[in-house]
Amino acid sequence: MLTNAQIPTLPAEPTHTLPTDAKTRVSQFMKQLQDQISQTLAELDGMGQFQEDTWERPEGGGGRSRVMREGAIFEQGGVNFSEVWGSHLPPSIIAQRPEAAGHGFYATGTSMVLHPRNPYVPTVHLNYRYFEAGPVWWFGGGADLTPYYPFAEDASHFHKTLKQACDANSPEYYPVFKRWCDEYFYLKHRQETRGIGGLFFDYQDGRGALYRGPYKDSAAAIYSNEIGELAPRSWEQLFAFVQNCGNAFLPSYMPIVERRHKMEYSDRQRNFQLYRRGRYVEFNLVYDRGTIFGLQTNGRTESILMSLPPLVRWEYGYQPEPNSPEAELYETFLKPQDWANFHNS
Repeated sequence: MLTNAQIPTLPAEPTHTLPTDAKTRVSQFMKQLQDQISQTLAELDGMGQFQEDTWERPEGGGGRSRVMREGAIFEQGGVNFSEVWGSHLPPSIIAQRPEAAGHGFYATGTSMVLHPRNPYVPTVHLNYRYFEAGPVWWFGGGADLTPYYPFAEDASHFHKTLKQACDANSPEYYPVFKRWCDEYFYLKHRQETRGIGGLFFDYQDGRGALYRGPYKDSAAAIYSNEIGELAPRSWEQLFAFVQNCGNAFLPSYMPIVERRHKMEYSDRQRNFQLYRRGRYVEFNLVYDRGTIFGLQTNGRTESILMSLPPLVRWEYGYQPEPNSPEAELYETFLKPQDWANFHNS
């Protein structure tokens, strides 16, 4: 679909050089990740199949969108790959990387959101991406889990698997990127996290502090400042880290689905799931950086909004019953916890 000849060549700083095949290698990995995840999920679901749409962006590039609807396990889910380029980055990124202003850009990545049917199976999100723009390049991404009912062993398994992937590259990655995830997936107007978090990182170019977020006094910023700047890391090292994270997704999520998808539930659990899905919609339309980037760069609207659930409900002034599973979700699971070190009692 996309040939190397179509991809613009962007110069890099001599002191921070890129492999000549950097874009090709990252693009190939992102497509392989999409293939691996969509094939495994279709096999697990047993009934649903991914419908693929290929699309092209008039300004340069395109992608593959794969969406499953009305599966046995997954009510709706999407696994997308994109590879785009253009003459300038949108304001939302220039604000963070002003040195990229006035340069053409290249971006590729894979993103995924799954909305299971059973309320005991959590929603999950993944996104890994790579940018080049003039003198700069960086990796970003992460994965996070949004349960509707509180199972500490599920939260612990998800975090421990991601931590293991991080630790293979640096023991400092998980502590910073876990805190950054708690910070990023936070609904300020609700004063609660979207779920139990996972990993989130951005603008990683192997130099400077790990935390590149907007706050100076957040938990991620404080921890990043305490450990100081890491030794310079090469493009190859960061690419290996992103590959480890991407490949950790299925081991982090599949056991949870297999454990929960046959559990019986009633209208009460389903109604609560639909209510909590409203938070997912609120976050993605108000705060999500990927949604903003896609809309600002004339991305494919259907692909950008495939993260939204097919059914959702709002309820005025909802309060969970005291001492209920729903109350436990609010009291414990929608606040940052040290899930990687959780032990069943």
